[in-house]
Amino acid sequence: MATLNIKNLPDDLHRRLKRRARQRHRSTAQEVTQILTDALSEPEPLSLLELRGLGKAVWEGVEPAEHVESERRAWD
Repeated sequence: MATLNIKNLPDDLHRRLKRRARQRHRSTAQEVTQILTDALSEPEPLSLLELRGLGKAVWEGVEPAEHVESERRAWD
């Protein structure tokens, strides 16, 4: 497993990091690892089936053809 050393970490940031780690019952190193894992994790792509019905309430009562025409007219 690799080791990461951070130089010139501002004191305030270090205090907040230690406080956050304590609140989550972790060591500072464990907290940094979790923060980096969360920040660098790529979200799983959604399948088209999972998107079914998404935004349905927003488009309720909107006639698709009229909406498209309205958008096209706005481009001019």
